[in-house]
Amino acid sequence: MQPLFDRRELLAAAGCGLGTLALADLLQADGVIDSQDPHFAPKAKSIIWLFMEGGPSAMDTFDPKPELDRGHGKQPRESIDVFFGNPGPLMRSPFSFKQFGNSGTWVCEHLPNISRHVDDLALIKSVHCETPNHAPAMFQMNTGIPRSGFPSAGAWINYGLGSTNSNLPGFVVMQNDNGSKGGPMNWSNGFLPAAFQGTSFRTSGSPLLNLDRPSDVSAPQQRRTLDFVASLNRAHLRQHPDESDLSARIRSYELAFQMQSEAKEAVDLTQETPTTLDQYGLNHESTKGFGRKCLLARRLVERGVRFVQVYSDGEWDAHGGLEKNHSDNCRATDQPIAALLGDLKQRGLLDSTLVVWGGEFGRMPISQRGSGRDHNPNGFLMWMAGGGIKGGTHYGETDEIGYRAEENPVSVHDIHATILHLLGLDHKRLTYLHNGRRYRLTDVAGNVIRPILS
Repeated sequence: MQPLFDRRELLAAAGCGLGTLALADLLQADGVIDSQDPHFAPKAKSIIWLFMEGGPSAMDTFDPKPELDRGHGKQPRESIDVFFGNPGPLMRSPFSFKQFGNSGTWVCEHLPNISRHVDDLALIKSVHCETPNHAPAMFQMNTGIPRSGFPSAGAWINYGLGSTNSNLPGFVVMQNDNGSKGGPMNWSNGFLPAAFQGTSFRTSGSPLLNLDRPSDVSAPQQRRTLDFVASLNRAHLRQHPDESDLSARIRSYELAFQMQSEAKEAVDLTQETPTTLDQYGLNHESTKGFGRKCLLARRLVERGVRFVQVYSDGEWDAHGGLEKNHSDNCRATDQPIAALLGDLKQRGLLDSTLVVWGGEFGRMPISQRGSGRDHNPNGFLMWMAGGGIKGGTHYGETDEIGYRAEENPVSVHDIHATILHLLGLDHKRLTYLHNGRRYRLTDVAGNVIRPILS
């Protein structure tokens, strides 16, 4: 294949400062430059982020609060700020809990499969964010900033480390089937070069729309067309070398051609054994949707995809009817998540894959509409497992009713700093010059949560 850049064209582009950053993925794929090195030896190579959209309740999943049982139906001792108004009294969890593993981790009755893996999990029980509104909180959890327009964690990671597979995107998203709040801004490249944005994969059929070559076009014909289009784009790029969107478009044409075989193979679950399909819950209506996403996530990281983000389909947004909402969502996600953890471990991938679980915020300790809970950004729970994580650990605590992070509060910037650290990236050194300022994923804050690291 004729290279996309000859030496003269490369030197012309290389003299254009920040515009050349957009070419990184393209040049890495063609072997012109090496993939960027981490700042220090990484513990993890890939990320699977299980995003429980809507905000799961900590005190109804992994962090029961006995004080809620004792105070059920009573008014809390301190004033509680609510998002939707009409606050009710304290409300106990409708679920029973047991302790599991050597760590003695408490787990809700509706998460029996994950309970077998608690000694691989590090529970972070004191996370807090800045906003009780879904979309801004999702923006913050994904980008560090509760406003749209900033690069997502996946984009920063691919900017910092590059891709390990030139035939697949470095950052893949499998979004909520109902549409995630805030949409593509949650996996945007923001002001980073466009080549680093997330690619949304469909979980059935062709992973991308219009990926297949038209039936009346042969592979050689398509190759000649792509080469001709690339020559026109290169000519335009020489006149406008700082247009990152154009650079990304050149790369996207070539990547789409390469993905026609590899992406389809990556999502072909007929290659999996019936036992594996059953373990992930693909034979049951309640688990097959999320189970398919989790299995695809394993197949993608197995093939070198750097960052895979998997959104739950059902929303944990239980303003009323929390018992049914959370039991349904637990049922949909428990078996697939446990299968993913077990499968990664059995294949020797868990040590190099960081798994992150959590939503954009948590839920209130008081009732709403008699049987639900309002949004709570003041204290909620996330967990991590795999690459570089000390399993069976608990870090931080909320107060006795689960309202506010009290012991070792953890910010979203701390979460991001920890993820980057496990990938071998110093969050203070991973920067990008934009509008005269060097930005980073963690803005001007963030500390690595070292007690949960192995």
